[in-house]
Amino acid sequence: MSSTELHETARAIVADHKGILAADESTGTMTKRLDSIGVESTPENRRAFRGLLFSAPGMEEYIGGVILYDETIRQSADDGTPFPELLAAKGVIPGIKVDTGAHDLAGFPGEKVTEGLDGLRGRLEEYRSLGARFAKWRAVITIGEGIPTSACIEANAHALARYAALCQEQGLVPIVEPEVLMDGDHTIDRCYEVTAQTLHAVYDQLFRFEVDLRGTLLKPNMVISGKGCPEHASAAEIAEKTIRCFLDHVPASVPGIVFLSGGQSELEATENLNAINRVGGPWTLSFSYGRALQASALASWGGDPSNAEAAQAAFVHRARMNSLAVAGQWSAELEQPVAA
Repeated sequence: MSSTELHETARAIVADHKGILAADESTGTMTKRLDSIGVESTPENRRAFRGLLFSAPGMEEYIGGVILYDETIRQSADDGTPFPELLAAKGVIPGIKVDTGAHDLAGFPGEKVTEGLDGLRGRLEEYRSLGARFAKWRAVITIGEGIPTSACIEANAHALARYAALCQEQGLVPIVEPEVLMDGDHTIDRCYEVTAQTLHAVYDQLFRFEVDLRGTLLKPNMVISGKGCPEHASAAEIAEKTIRCFLDHVPASVPGIVFLSGGQSELEATENLNAINRVGGPWTLSFSYGRALQASALASWGGDPSNAEAAQAAFVHRARMNSLAVAGQWSAELEQPVAA
């Protein structure tokens, strides 16, 4: 894929107020989700749930890309069509999670570094042959007493840059995901400080590794209060501080910022995204949500094939609400018919 094609793919994923469905949960995470509805986590049940999302009528109006997991990119729909082909036929761009998870950073208690660079070039080549056109790598930054350290931030930024360079070499658009976790009792101002430090380090490394920013997407956290903070910031404050932080640290040449939901509820994730777009910036400001797109659909499905249509309707509704938020046109009143 040429640099021009990388640029076009990055823009296409977030074109027309579309966003990304993050369906790349590890088997462990997906097992927890299925356990919550009393469904056994088997390859077939995981395939069935993800398949109903991918085949939902009209999802392609609001979803421009889907991040798949290694298991899922090798699976097929009920009619035998491989999932990447099913998505591509709907005009949805298939992607793939390529890191091997966050592991303890040696010598730095409470901090993580994401692994998976060994053998990555070969894996990317295979994923591209399976139909992937973009990839994702998640770094995890924890806020706590005395952390994050600069060593943790720099180690993760360095890995993200090496991953991104390898992706572009193999013709895949890299999604760069440095997630400052919501876990903790920190204030929104502390989140701002750590997010700024993290973004600064990430873009410093991306420049050093000569990554073509126009052929990337950024998947960050919003600047938001910790879950345990007694004072929860309003959507307007989250939007103002998020945009202010990103204007200082994210180059305007990045075509799209696709926010992660990071433990927010479905409605919170939509409301905050809408507020962010009402402030606006030089980038397309969209979404790459997992649970915040799937929770209602999963509950509606409950493992029963006869509920597939209701689950698909719940998923498409959430996707539409977030697409409206990308346009800054969402309002709580639009949720009422489904809530009723």
